[in-house]
Amino acid sequence: MDRQEKRVFVETLGSVFAETSFVLVAQNKGLTVADVSDLRRRMKSAGATYKVAKNRLALRALDGTRFQGISPLLKGPTALAWSTDPVAVAKTAVEFAKGNDKFVILGGALGAQTLNPDGVKALAELPSLETLRAQLLGLIQTPATRIAGVLQAPGGQLARVFKAFAEKDAA
Repeated sequence: MDRQEKRVFVETLGSVFAETSFVLVAQNKGLTVADVSDLRRRMKSAGATYKVAKNRLALRALDGTRFQGISPLLKGPTALAWSTDPVAVAKTAVEFAKGNDKFVILGGALGAQTLNPDGVKALAELPSLETLRAQLLGLIQTPATRIAGVLQAPGGQLARVFKAFAEKDAA
């Protein structure tokens, strides 16, 4: 990489850090090209990006961002993964790490909060953003259904009372 390419890379990575909410740091020591391609494919299908970055350039891009807490993790052969949906990145990385011993999750950052590998695994166990939205919609709709049932119940009870009085008078 010449200086211009390095400058563009740092600017691009800096804009990524400004836009994303979660950054994962992993060690990719000894991964084959096929493994990395498989991981990139999985990340892309989850809406995430996986990039091997030079630590010195990544540290420059991190300077002044809310993700500065991951700076100590950038030692040795590391890679970064990010997405707007933090659960998607964490799930994909944890799932890939289970099947590949050479891929080690070092940690990450969710906003200004730095996460250790256990924190990333806990994040991976959360439901996805789409699942959370569906659950929230279900919670919002449930009270409306119950209110409609409560409002209809008195009318039905009155009808049964009037019917009972009518049958009593007829008898």
